[in-house]
Amino acid sequence: MFDCSADVCAFHNQEVTLPGSERQKMRSRRDTNRNRLDRNLDTNDLPKAIEHVSQGSYEMKTMLQDQNNDYDIDDGVYFDKEDLVGDRGAYMTSLQARQMVRDAMDDGCFKTPPEVRSNCVRIYYSAGYYVDKPVYRRVEEDGAIWFELASSSGWKRSDARDVSSWYEEERNASSDPIQFRRINRHLKKHAKSRNSWKSRSLSGFGISTLLSEQHHLNSDREDEALYYTMVAIRNRLTYNTVIDHPVTPNDTITSGSPDAKAAFFRDKLSEAIDHLAPLFEYGCDRETALKCWDKVFNTTFFIERCESDNESNSALAAPAISSGALLGSAAQAAGAVNDAGGGRHA
Repeated sequence: MFDCSADVCAFHNQEVTLPGSERQKMRSRRDTNRNRLDRNLDTNDLPKAIEHVSQGSYEMKTMLQDQNNDYDIDDGVYFDKEDLVGDRGAYMTSLQARQMVRDAMDDGCFKTPPEVRSNCVRIYYSAGYYVDKPVYRRVEEDGAIWFELASSSGWKRSDARDVSSWYEEERNASSDPIQFRRINRHLKKHAKSRNSWKSRSLSGFGISTLLSEQHHLNSDREDEALYYTMVAIRNRLTYNTVIDHPVTPNDTITSGSPDAKAAFFRDKLSEAIDHLAPLFEYGCDRETALKCWDKVFNTTFFIERCESDNESNSALAAPAISSGALLGSAAQAAGAVNDAGGGRHA
């Protein structure tokens, strides 16, 4: 395979991974929302949250740059079950708990009011991004403790922290934990490389789960690690599009078999693999190889690196002016001076 490892790494660093400054902005928004919720719950004499926990791609550090600010930040809020009691003394339903959080967040500060969704409360920002706040309760019975999510189907045993822990365990167990996360971001970037794909392709969680199953890391070749992981995942989805939930027994990330979004992701991986076929041909050159990577990610980043290299090489190859020529020019200039008038007349 023609070696474009440095180019794929450069693409990741410049166009894929979220800059630290953006992560800091998101952290600030997250903290502002936490403070708003805690303050308004207290003001209205409502149950107090026992903790807030970041989750999803923000916590796993797999968020991507997005020119349309299409960012989804997940930040769960946890309560004690015994505190989530309604006016009549009964435990709050999952819907009532989400409505309580929505009402506490809706203090008139948002142009678009927070919205109760099936598994969270969504907070919209005018810049285009949003924050999802899943609502959990802590349950303790007979010495056992577990957590339940306020979902559309009722209280469902779940804790997103288990997913974050699972991801770190999988990443650290790989041969190159840092590359593991980079390849994760690359796969997600490809899945979102066309606007028309975003709603049709597999979720980031689904992609991360497939990566944990099928990664083929190579610390010396970023491009090969990505390519062979793509091939392995495509082959796996050709065999079966069902993806089991990694931490919730008897649950799946996908819906049905075949799953439409997993199949769509598989088919787009096949297209990417086909785009990269010329890199295995004898005589493949750098320009051809970089154009192939551009097709994969729907960008001009790679070919622009080639053009930049060509410009640099042209500058280095420009003929140098000899010292003799410089001396001759200086002598000619000196002879063009009129001693009487001091002006040039040659």
